[in-house]
Amino acid sequence: MKFSRRTGIFAATSAILALSLSACGSTAEPNAGATDAASASSDFTPVTIKDIYGETTIEKAPERIATISWVNADTLLALDTVPVGMDIDNYGQNANNSTDWKDAALQKLGAPIGSEKAPKQFAVGDDPDYEAIALSKPDVIFAPYSGLKKQQYEKLEEIAPVVGPIEANYTTSWQEATTAAGQMLGKQEEAKTLISDIEAKMAKVGEDNPVLKDSSFIAADLSSPDNAYVYSTGDTRPRFLTAIGMKQAPYVDKNAAKDAFFFTVSPEKVNEWDADVVFASAPEGQKIADITKTQPLYGQIPAVKTDSVALPGTDQATLSISAASPLSIEWALEHVVPSIVDAADNAAAAK
Repeated sequence: MKFSRRTGIFAATSAILALSLSACGSTAEPNAGATDAASASSDFTPVTIKDIYGETTIEKAPERIATISWVNADTLLALDTVPVGMDIDNYGQNANNSTDWKDAALQKLGAPIGSEKAPKQFAVGDDPDYEAIALSKPDVIFAPYSGLKKQQYEKLEEIAPVVGPIEANYTTSWQEATTAAGQMLGKQEEAKTLISDIEAKMAKVGEDNPVLKDSSFIAADLSSPDNAYVYSTGDTRPRFLTAIGMKQAPYVDKNAAKDAFFFTVSPEKVNEWDADVVFASAPEGQKIADITKTQPLYGQIPAVKTDSVALPGTDQATLSISAASPLSIEWALEHVVPSIVDAADNAAAAK
């Protein structure tokens, strides 16, 4: 998968930053996931899935699954299972309050949004939409990638068994979420194969673009002129960049607090960002000139001087990596990675 030069595409808004810092042939029969689950139930081996609040035992393959937060609905869809209900996407969303990759999967499975077989979409707020979730009558509530708090988790347990966050505050990896989905559905082998396939596609990007393997990176956010943010090893963004062959700059681990997935950097200190490429989110549609006009100190970032900052485009592009799933990763490899390769090429040319 070789990419040519094109405009960068990676942006964010302060809304997604605030949330992030708190806390994929032929058309199948409608509701195919539920049908598959029902037919597989006789062969299902009970499993126990651990999360940060305890463990949940699944005695039989669930037919009705409600999902909370990003990633989780994507993960079920990637395993050919249509959730009975799912949170709306309230950042980077399209006209369906969904994403392009989710819509494509729902269409493939015969349950496009707006159709009779489509998942019910839950409202998103400070708390889960308990009433709507209960009305969907789920067998299981699936939220391994989420920021569920203990009291929210316990309230959801009153509705149905919950597969809660495997890691706290949205730091569960897409591999962990996919593994949990495979266990819950009795599709462990399918989940393993899916993970291997996606990881192989990501690795191939590095093989096809050797400049990436020669490039260090810092994953950051430049949405605010008051403070910049750097994402550290536990975050999805560095995981993605590492998976396509890049190396995280030593600056990150040197400055990150233990167990934190981000840290704040004063604009006066961004000149210390010693990395070939800065992969930065910013308000949708902005270019680096817009960002440095608002906050001139960001012009001191070494990667700005070599035109090696990979940003902007759409909030959906940001979402595809900041909340990575098997579906969104494939989308990002086509729509987001080209700007990263461009930035790496620029950095290499400047050496």
